Amino acid sequence: MKIALPLLAIVALLSLTGCQRDEPREVAKLSGRMFVFNYRVAVATYLVTLQRIAPIRDGSTVEAAFENPRGGPDLIINDKIFPTDDRITVQSPPVECVKQDRPYKVSIRIKAPEGDILQTIQTTIRSDTDQSVLPAKPLVVGPLYTPNPEVFKADGSTDMRPVQGCPAS
Repeated sequence: MKIALPLLAIVALLSLTGCQRDEPREVAKLSGRMFVFNYRVAVATYLVTLQRIAPIRDGSTVEAAFENPRGGPDLIINDKIFPTDDRITVQSPPVECVKQDRPYKVSIRIKAPEGDILQTIQTTIRSDTDQSVLPAKPLVVGPLYTPNPEVFKADGSTDMRPVQGCPAS
């Protein structure tokens, strides 16, 4: 009887720990976010960096949905996560019509190799620059950075107009 009671308590305690839910844990934290304007090729993109804070298995992926500044459906990317990288970099496809000081939504999901969601990160990104300062056409073409003849015309004029047809807000 003296042994049975402590043994029963241990069995009960072990069975209770088996009933606990596995709470999702964070595997990465947001370490940076911004818009990148590349004037040379006339492209703007979202750029988000995550710092790994827990192991992530080989074959895991990151899926990100970026609000489309022009309007329409979100821009979705899926990238592989390399287990040896301490930082995870997530970059959108090129975007147009970024407005200064407007918050744009970004949703990031880190998925295990089986597709289970390990973590979801919601954030917003604001640009301190309006995309209207970026020309619609690349300034240079080719590997030798040849001035783009569509921008720098033979008659000496230049076409530095920004992307047209952007929504008002």
